[in-house]
Amino acid sequence: MRRERVVVLALDGVYPFELGIPSRILGAADGRYEVLTCSVDGRPVRTNADFGVTVEHGPEALATADTVVIAPVAPDRLTDEVPGGVLAALTLIRPGTRIVSICTGAFVLAAAGLLDGRRATTHWQVADRFRRMFPRVGLDPDVLFVDDHPFLTSAGAASGVDICLHLVRKDHGSRLANSVARRCVVPPFRDGGQAQYIEQPVPEQGAASTAATRAWALERLGEPLTLADLSGHARMSRRTFARRFHDEVGLSPGRWLIQQRVARARQLLESSDLTVDQIAGRVGFATGASLRQHLHTAIGVSPQAYRRTFQTAR
Repeated sequence: MRRERVVVLALDGVYPFELGIPSRILGAADGRYEVLTCSVDGRPVRTNADFGVTVEHGPEALATADTVVIAPVAPDRLTDEVPGGVLAALTLIRPGTRIVSICTGAFVLAAAGLLDGRRATTHWQVADRFRRMFPRVGLDPDVLFVDDHPFLTSAGAASGVDICLHLVRKDHGSRLANSVARRCVVPPFRDGGQAQYIEQPVPEQGAASTAATRAWALERLGEPLTLADLSGHARMSRRTFARRFHDEVGLSPGRWLIQQRVARARQLLESSDLTVDQIAGRVGFATGASLRQHLHTAIGVSPQAYRRTFQTAR
């Protein structure tokens, strides 16, 4: 079995936690990945903490990578230009190589012009700054990660875990990704987007949560759930429920339901031989055409193409 080589580029000012995520998550994938760490000159790298890190490889490792990960750096190091040494290192990456950024690593890719005309994301706290610096990039600050192959960008800190699990899921299917998540004691898939983590007023004491209703809805995805159904279960007015739901999840109830139905459909496409129309009915889409549309909007492929890819991986 050939192992995918993943090379993580550590720049001066790197965050140590995020730097270690690819090795921790991909390293738990039953030997499917080989993870190396390099710097632009092969020398030790200063972190944003009170210690440095010694890496085993120089920039030449980038030329051998199947996937490159750009680890994030502290915000005070972000610019709209790529330092010469970093740019020279990036030019060693082979055309067609999958390139992933964690958090502020997207600034490096954007400054190099690699994200022009593409969708991307980064940490919500620096989203406005990113937009000003790189107006040609279609920034989506509400999501945890964006897969615009061959470039994948993710939001802050723990979203590095999300995007690495996405790589495992994309390469080898949900079963292995779920197994990796259990080993690392992290959720295999997080609901909602970044909006749920943005600073906002603390809810009033005693305010009801929508968590129980979300769990209730997940057991009934095949039913035609409406806002009235959800708010009725939560014993709230529709307006109060919709506002509280968005505060907790970062999405409207309708958008969240679509996201969950697509996720469930993906699981069934991978693990069953049900037809597209049968799957659509089980997850709450009115027709197979509706499932096709929502799946294509979410991940850019048809159900048949998704099934071919992931049943082969499985």
